[in-house]
Amino acid sequence: MTIKEMTSIYSITAAGVDAIGQRYEEPEWLRQARRAAWETFESIPWPTYKEETWRRTRLTGFNLDDFTLAQESHPRADSRAALPADLLANLEKIDSGGALIFLDNTLIYADLDEDLAAQGVIFTDLRTALDEHAELVRAHLGALVPASENKFAALHYALWENGAFLYAPKNITVEKPFQVIVQFSDGKAHFHHTLLIGEENSELTVVEDFMGAANGMSDSVAEIYPHDAARLHYLRLQNLDHTAWNFATMRASLQRDALYRHLQASWGSRLSKVWIDLEMEQPGSHGELLGLYFPQDHQHLDHHTNQNHKRERATSDLLFKGALDDQARSVYQGIIRVWPGAQKTDAYQKNDNLILGPHARADSIPGLEIEADDVRCTHGATSAKVQEEYIFYLMARGLSRRTAKRMIVQGFFEEVLNRVPVPGVRTKLEDEIARRVGLE
Repeated sequence: MTIKEMTSIYSITAAGVDAIGQRYEEPEWLRQARRAAWETFESIPWPTYKEETWRRTRLTGFNLDDFTLAQESHPRADSRAALPADLLANLEKIDSGGALIFLDNTLIYADLDEDLAAQGVIFTDLRTALDEHAELVRAHLGALVPASENKFAALHYALWENGAFLYAPKNITVEKPFQVIVQFSDGKAHFHHTLLIGEENSELTVVEDFMGAANGMSDSVAEIYPHDAARLHYLRLQNLDHTAWNFATMRASLQRDALYRHLQASWGSRLSKVWIDLEMEQPGSHGELLGLYFPQDHQHLDHHTNQNHKRERATSDLLFKGALDDQARSVYQGIIRVWPGAQKTDAYQKNDNLILGPHARADSIPGLEIEADDVRCTHGATSAKVQEEYIFYLMARGLSRRTAKRMIVQGFFEEVLNRVPVPGVRTKLEDEIARRVGLE
């Protein structure tokens, strides 16, 4: 193979798009979808500060030509003991019913409880699911988050290679969480896709952990389907390297009487632009959006949420909390939309920020769009600095300044931490908070 051919295979170009389809011998419908997504990507202009959703987030320094696609294929680990020590340590923090570990696009470890597999649970990488459950994947892939959603979603659908796939059949309750760990290599562009399907009256919890990507970028999409009376919890931990660019589009479609809880923990990346949408499709559905973020140095974290109430008697609850140190900046922009006829909607939205650094800044823009007349919708936002007298009060009782600061920050996040349904995840979050205030 010539250098020119190698370059085209791993480049972010139309040739690179075609090369992915050829490499995996994908069906024609998927190849066509890739080409269409690339055309959509090229037709959408790059965002500018003139757009409301990008007014406070600039892509200064971002150049897509700086990245190539991940090239290496990593060997499969036959057992947990064969995993790299850092990945093994991360895996063992949570007692899970199944686990997937990715290095770039390669699934290097997979584990699923035999009883769950016997009951029809499918938990594997998206590439395997495409081969073994093609119709199930085809019916859901790209149906919830279309390529036209935004420029980065279009780029994702043109270039994705792998991801996590979970299917839970009707009437099954899985008590232990499923765990997905994604480790990205440096200097590359990565496109991980998450597809979660909970059939009627099923219950499942998924923890997905993103790491690495130093001087690289991550452009991910998650599509979540809680069907009638399903209970689905998705906990997404973003701890990419502080030099990484991070873009993510996530959407859950809640059917009748479904419950969906989403936790977004954002620690890493140089810049993050994240869209999270709750689609309350049917009566009786209930959605929760929980968020934790703690940027430092010059990190910039931007979260955009949408609680979209389409039918009557649905409820949603959003609570995002962030602490900001040094010269970090956060942007939160959220909207509660109530469609005509969506009576008896009950929706809440709150964003609180704790300013720790003298030059840190938090922008919060909650909003309401209501087209029904029998609803209860409230929203609010706060930003405050840590008062010196609070620290003095704790130090006067024998605590060090660092410990006092940690207690204040921990107490600030407690309202969200108390709602995390997986003890191991809560411990990981608490450890990260302690590390960021200088106690570890």
